[in-house]
Amino acid sequence: MSSSDELACVYAALILADDQVAITGEKINTILKAAGVSVEPYWPSLFAKALDGVNVKEMISNISSGAGAAPAAAPAAAAAAPADDKKAPKKEEKKEESESDEDMGFGLFD
Repeated sequence: MSSSDELACVYAALILADDQVAITGEKINTILKAAGVSVEPYWPSLFAKALDGVNVKEMISNISSGAGAAPAAAPAAAAAAPADDKKAPKKEEKKEESESDEDMGFGLFD
């Protein structure tokens, strides 16, 4: 039942954001009552606190812009790495094998 409660609160918050109304627990409750939806009493206030100070419209419209920033930083870091290798003498590093759960004395079914 809680997933339908959450979904109802999400829709109510989106309606408020679309109408450019502040998202509060009371306003979410008002929309839910008008729609004839009953939810656990803590959900509207929980969503209101989570969305306090958040521009919901901007968050939805910029959902894909965060994915483009991470790959752009990777080539810059890769370009800087060879310059660092030339300055420092090369060291041979020994990679220790990581211990598995069985080696630590516990496993999935213990």
